[in-house]
Amino acid sequence: MKIRRIERAALLCLVTAGVLFGTTVPVLAAEATHPFTVNDLVTLQRIGAPSPSPDGTWIVFPLRSTDLADNKGLTNLWIVRPDGTGLHQLTFQPGDDANPCWSPDSSTVYYLSTRSGSSQVWKVSPSGGDAVQVTNFSLDCSNLKISSDGKDLAFSMGVFPNTSMEETTARLTAIEQQNASGKIYTTLPVRHWDTYEDGRRNHLFVLDLATGEPVDLMKAMNADSPSEPFGGPEEYTFTPDNTGIVFSAADTGSEAMWSTEHNLYRASVAGTGQPVNLTPANRAWITQPAFSPDGTTLAYLAMTHPGYEADRYHIMLRSWPDGDDREVAASWDRSPSSIIWSQDGKTLYVTAMDRGNSALFAIDPVTGAVRTLVGNGTVSSVGTIGNRLVYSLANQTSPADLYTIDPDGTEPVRITQINGDRLAQVRMGDYEQFSFSGWNNETVYGYVVKPVDFDPTKRYPVALLIHGGPQSSFSDDFSYRWNPQTYAGRGYAVVAIDFHGSTGYGQTFTDSIQEDWGGKPLVDLQKGLNATLEHYPWMDGDRVAALGASYGGYMINWIAGAWPDRFRCLVTHDGPFDLRSSYFDTDELWFPEWNQNATPWEKPEAYSRYNPAEHVDAWKTPTLVIQSGKDYRVPETEGFAVFTALQRRNIPSKLLYFPDENHWVLKPQNSIQWHDTVLDWLDQWTGNNSSSIGALPAIGVSGNNSSIL
Repeated sequence: MKIRRIERAALLCLVTAGVLFGTTVPVLAAEATHPFTVNDLVTLQRIGAPSPSPDGTWIVFPLRSTDLADNKGLTNLWIVRPDGTGLHQLTFQPGDDANPCWSPDSSTVYYLSTRSGSSQVWKVSPSGGDAVQVTNFSLDCSNLKISSDGKDLAFSMGVFPNTSMEETTARLTAIEQQNASGKIYTTLPVRHWDTYEDGRRNHLFVLDLATGEPVDLMKAMNADSPSEPFGGPEEYTFTPDNTGIVFSAADTGSEAMWSTEHNLYRASVAGTGQPVNLTPANRAWITQPAFSPDGTTLAYLAMTHPGYEADRYHIMLRSWPDGDDREVAASWDRSPSSIIWSQDGKTLYVTAMDRGNSALFAIDPVTGAVRTLVGNGTVSSVGTIGNRLVYSLANQTSPADLYTIDPDGTEPVRITQINGDRLAQVRMGDYEQFSFSGWNNETVYGYVVKPVDFDPTKRYPVALLIHGGPQSSFSDDFSYRWNPQTYAGRGYAVVAIDFHGSTGYGQTFTDSIQEDWGGKPLVDLQKGLNATLEHYPWMDGDRVAALGASYGGYMINWIAGAWPDRFRCLVTHDGPFDLRSSYFDTDELWFPEWNQNATPWEKPEAYSRYNPAEHVDAWKTPTLVIQSGKDYRVPETEGFAVFTALQRRNIPSKLLYFPDENHWVLKPQNSIQWHDTVLDWLDQWTGNNSSSIGALPAIGVSGNNSSIL
């Protein structure tokens, strides 16, 4: 099968030379460096979302480091000028600091910190000095914002509906002091993501800085804003006159587990009256309200298909306050993940998945014309600073750093190189994007990552990584969970394919796997793997392992029965095993109901057609099963069932169980154990060691700086 190379620069991030905060990083001899490992992965510092000052003189951002001894991350605020000079640490331990935002006059940085023992609002001068605590509530604060006049702070807190902060605290204390431990539920959900429900909801509060009295804007609403568990401050905004807040919330009552309906509401900052639903006709997901600088237009993102989390977001504009809605760039077949206005209100800046990248686009709100500003890598956390944009950018060989760009056409400028010294000590594998003819001969994309110290005359074992979602992407990003470089550093060639259902290739491509979980994606994986093995003779097709988590874990479970003779070994992490039982176990019913287009009792055949549990009789491949105890999206019984089936059939197998992790493995020491266990399993079954990488005749393949198309 023919494979097409796609031109892409292979970045090795300061391995040979670089600049670190204005100083030259010395070139290190090859023997002083080492292949990238999980220890490098977990100890890299991680930049959070940048917050530029209104006067354009500073950018403050969270920076997370890792404390391996205490098995946790530590986050403080740092600050840098837009040209990359003046970088210094702004806040210090104890506690974690996050979510910075500026006073309108740029004299003060407000932020959230746990230094007092709970998450409260603090403030500090950008010039440094002692931090000052602003709030001292009995409950944690999160998702901080400040009004444009600087008079009010907004944040969220978990409270019981129709209950004050003090009453919520007293009720929680009473629950802790009960002798009986039983909990009674009369509605769903019982649990969500990694937490059992106790009736509290994430409500927005406004604090008048002059009076110090917080007001619950959602007191009677049995709803969360921002949404749990992944929503942030982007889901609400102050109105232009600062008398109200517009926020996104799912006030769906008992239908919460099978509805994706999120509407926009307007609430008075004084807390008078009930929030008003601004989108009452909607039944799908609406979010990220953002006002134009002149206050005349409200932009927001809106889906159109109820019950479908991976639907395309459409860019909507509403004349404020009571005008009509209109869609911008309706024919642009991409789904924005973020949206902000330019400071002059003439442009919308959005990020969206685009063919294996999370790109940055400029959109004319009048004509809908779309321009690509940054096309490669993963762009996130975009903000405006003067006539420039500041954003975070990562790719497969570079963790996120901050960049600025003039949207009128100048090249991006990198203003931080946070991990320059660490990256100068490691060697990574070059990567290339490719495309091939997948299901129905439609074009499918993927990435190949070469082993560290690649030698085209040798043959390397292959790790096929299968992404979750399934409406997701193995994009040009630097992941801290499934990072291809950890495999490349161990001597593996890595293949990652954006099969049908993936995002960034048009909504039809994403939608195409409804009722077809084990169909088109499996064909794409089969054709993609065959295409890469044919095109890259240094890949050893006899020593291939497949790995996946979430939907990727489901696909591994499906492959075990539907493609049982292909792989030396498999790794399945938190993946559904029995589609019928997993429907009744999961915490979000709208997900299987959309993907299978019915409930199990309405259309049982939809849950049996591609059900791994019904093909255990064909299983034969050695399999490592990984499962987390606090994963309520794919509960632990699914992983235990996979291991039970393997053991009962006497198939070589191993179970790695994390009782303290959710759908992801987040604790540093657990991540190290995860990677060590996985890589040892791959080595065991692929025979990967220095002596097993055999030599080949010269085959004319270019070296580390090759690029493909």
